Amino acid sequence: MTLGLGWTLADVAKATGGRLVGAADTSIESVGTDSREITHESLFVAVAGERFDGHDYAAAAVDAGAAAVLVATGRCEDVVPRVEVADTLVALRDLAVRRRGELTMPVIAITGSSGKTSTKDLLAAALPDAAASVRSFNNEVGVPLTVLGAPVDAAYLVVEVGSRGKGHIAWLMPAVRPDVAIVTNLGVVHLETFGTEAILADAKFELVEGLGSRGVAVLPDDEPRLDRPHAGRTVTFGQTAAADVRYGEVALDDSGLPSFTVAVDGHTADIELPIAGEHQAANAAAAIAAALAVGVDIETAASGMALATGSPWRMEIHRGSVTVVNDAYNANPDSVEAALRTVARMPGRHVAVLGLMAELGTVEEAEHLRMGRLVAELGFAAVVVVGDDPGIARGAGRIARSVPDPATAARVLRGFVREGDVVLVKASRAVGLEGLAFDLVEEATT
Repeated sequence: MTLGLGWTLADVAKATGGRLVGAADTSIESVGTDSREITHESLFVAVAGERFDGHDYAAAAVDAGAAAVLVATGRCEDVVPRVEVADTLVALRDLAVRRRGELTMPVIAITGSSGKTSTKDLLAAALPDAAASVRSFNNEVGVPLTVLGAPVDAAYLVVEVGSRGKGHIAWLMPAVRPDVAIVTNLGVVHLETFGTEAILADAKFELVEGLGSRGVAVLPDDEPRLDRPHAGRTVTFGQTAAADVRYGEVALDDSGLPSFTVAVDGHTADIELPIAGEHQAANAAAAIAAALAVGVDIETAASGMALATGSPWRMEIHRGSVTVVNDAYNANPDSVEAALRTVARMPGRHVAVLGLMAELGTVEEAEHLRMGRLVAELGFAAVVVVGDDPGIARGAGRIARSVPDPATAARVLRGFVREGDVVLVKASRAVGLEGLAFDLVEEATT
C-alpha cells in the first residue's frame, strides 16, 4: 500500500492554526509522536503525557531525521523548522481532520466496553485490502495517528475508538467521520470515570452520532440502551432470531478456537476463527455486519476472517508441557468471564492467575466476588490472585491463593502446576502480569 501525506509544513500550520518557524516548503510525508519511530520527512508532534513530555525529545527527533516538529508555543525554540500551537494534542487531532477530508475509502469505526480490538482484527481480515489501527491505537493520540497513517490506496480503513468518559469519542469524530459505526457491547468498565451505566451508554453512542444520513450503525441486538434514533440506519447482530446478522451455537476445539454458523438474509456461512474464545462469535458477527454494509459479501468476509491474526496478549494460546493462555493485556468483568469460560472448556486441569479489574467504581467489590465464584463454579483447580484484591479470593474460597506480586505468583505456580495443565493469565495492565505470562510460556515451551 502507498504511504505519504504529500504535505508541506505550511499545510501543517494552516491545518492547525499554528505559527510556522522555518522553511514553509519542508516536505511532510508522515506524522508521529514517538521520537524512536521517526523517519525521513516525518513531522514529530510533541505530546505531553502523564509519564513523558514529547517536548523533551523534539531535538532528538530532528537528529533522528524528523523533517520538522510541532510543539507548544514557547517550547523548543532552538528546534527548527517547527510549528507552534496552543495545544499539540488538539493540533494532532486537527491534522487528522484534514487527512480525513482527503481519504475516499469507507471508514469503519469500532467502540465498546470489550471486544474492540478483536473485532478490529477480524474486520481488517474480512475486508480485502483494508488498513487498520495498529495495536490498540484507540485514544486521543492513537486515533488521529491511525487516520494520518492510512495508505491512500487502501480499500477500507478500520479505526478502533476508545472512551474513558463522556465527550471523548465526540471530540474525535471530526477526525474519524465513520461510514459504519460498530458498538460491540456495553459492560461495566471504567464506571469509576464514567460514573453510571447510563453515562457509559451515552459515551459509546457518540460513535453512532458521528454517522451521516447514509451511515450504518452495527449494534448488539440485546442491548436496549443503544436502541436510539440516529441519522443513519441500524443493523443488529447477536444470537436471537430478531438479529439481522445471527450466529448459532459455538463449538470450541481443544485450543479454544471457535466455529459456528452465521446467517443473514437467508444466506449462511460457516466460520472458523483462529482467535480463541466463544465470545469471538459475537465479534465476528459484528464484523460481518460491517463488511456487508460496505459491500463485501458474506463468503469473502468469512474466508478472510479464517486468516485473521489476533493482537498480542489477547487470548494467545501457547502449547507446551503446560498450555498458557496469555490474556494479560487488560481485564474487565465481561472479558474475564469470557476467558474463564473458554479455558474451562479446554482439555486439562485449569488454573487461573487473576488480578485487579481496575476502574469499576461502585461495582468493584461485587464484580470481583462474582469472578471468584465463577472460577470455583467452573471447576478450576486453583486461582492465584496477584496484588490488591477486592474480592476474587473471597469469592473463590478454598481454591484461592493470594500473593503480593507476579514474582511470588511465579514461585507458587512452579510448585503447583503440572504437565497438561491449562493456565490463564489475566488482569488489568496495572497489575503487570504480562511478564509472568512470558516467563510461563518460555518455561512451558523449552
